[in-house]
Amino acid sequence: MRKFTKILVTGFCCLMTAGLFLSISAKQAEARPNYFKKAFLKVYTNHAEAKKAKCNTCHFGKKKKNMNDYGLAMKKALGKKKVKDIDVIKAALKKVEPEKSKIDGKTFGELLKDGKLPGTAP
Repeated sequence: MRKFTKILVTGFCCLMTAGLFLSISAKQAEARPNYFKKAFLKVYTNHAEAKKAKCNTCHFGKKKKNMNDYGLAMKKALGKKKVKDIDVIKAALKKVEPEKSKIDGKTFGELLKDGKLPGTAP
């Protein structure tokens, strides 16, 4: 009986330790700092509104899967998920500039040039 209890306690401790290591090593977020910090702010260096809005330049609400019209245009211009090449991201930023936004018939590029956020939530 004692041997069985010892085996049971040892097994439980091993499982708890393995669970702890797995939970520590799990990814917490899927943020894309390359999109905003390394690409957007390099192309649009003095854009104060975007610096305040950060991720909400392309997203709205609390869930990052919610994209505004500018975010959807960027997603289309990038062509695939999880792009890491900064030059490709910068090219996509320039590619969406002439596209029309939902604000007064202006393009995304015109809004950015005026210092306004380009995206509008649906």
